[in-house]
Amino acid sequence: MDWLEIRIHTSKEAVEAVSYYLLNCGLEGVVIEDSEVLRRKWEPKYGEMIALKPEDFPKHGAIVKGYLPSDEAMEPLLGNLRSYLNTLSSFGLDPGPQIVTTRWLKEEEWSEPWKQYLKPIWATDRILVKPVWETVPSPSGETIVIELDPGLAFGTGHHITTIQSLQFLEKYLTSNDQVIDVGCGSGILSIAAAKLGAAHVLAIDLDPNAIKETRKHIRCNQLEDRIQVKCGDGLKQVSQSAHLIVANILAEVLVSLIDDLPRVLAPGGTFIASGILKAKENDVVTCLKNQGFTCFDRIQEEDWIAIAAKR
Repeated sequence: MDWLEIRIHTSKEAVEAVSYYLLNCGLEGVVIEDSEVLRRKWEPKYGEMIALKPEDFPKHGAIVKGYLPSDEAMEPLLGNLRSYLNTLSSFGLDPGPQIVTTRWLKEEEWSEPWKQYLKPIWATDRILVKPVWETVPSPSGETIVIELDPGLAFGTGHHITTIQSLQFLEKYLTSNDQVIDVGCGSGILSIAAAKLGAAHVLAIDLDPNAIKETRKHIRCNQLEDRIQVKCGDGLKQVSQSAHLIVANILAEVLVSLIDDLPRVLAPGGTFIASGILKAKENDVVTCLKNQGFTCFDRIQEEDWIAIAAKR
């Protein structure tokens, strides 16, 4: 099958919004090219290296690439995409250059070669996220290994916001907690919560493809008996309570989610919010305070912020 690659040159702060839009349109994969990876402090514990060079990245902003099967109608999607990019400024996001280009690719040009760049990563001192095709030395008794077989459309554990979420999960999850992962994506946070000792995890996502990806990774990690997967819109259809809720999603979605927190999160429970751009932090903090939450911990790396709050 041939694939249409849609390439959007946007700003760094709009990358998450553009990626989220593409995935909700049903595209089969998203690739982000951001020079931030060249400045990140890597710990190459297994000899991994960054294969891309500075000239492979845009000088300003970032590139988001999505993939559409050849049998899908492209013109309506491209028209809607350009209209969406024009609305980003109304959400307080700089849309950047807003340059949209396309090209056709053969299946073999994108389905396998990218895997050579995906290596194991230590998200915390204890949590190792690795693709299933990579081997690592036998882990120690304290190491938590999360096995992933990711497609291009879903998280691999390398993004700053995922790492921040994992750091907070390790810090604040208590053994036998009931946990809810909102916007589970590839299921990394749900799997981490179960391996950190959660009694039960409910993984929720609005995207049916994310549900399939999460279920696949739950099987990879043999956690079918500990993690329940549900297609849903945030916490709206959730009737059970939880000791800890984690959400690694856009700030705009976090704000809409917070209204349901008092109904679902147990008194004294912890809410972990990640995916927050610095410019949107006050919006999220204000909404939490209005619902009776206290923000007691915070992580920031570059412009990305994660917050831990107590009810």
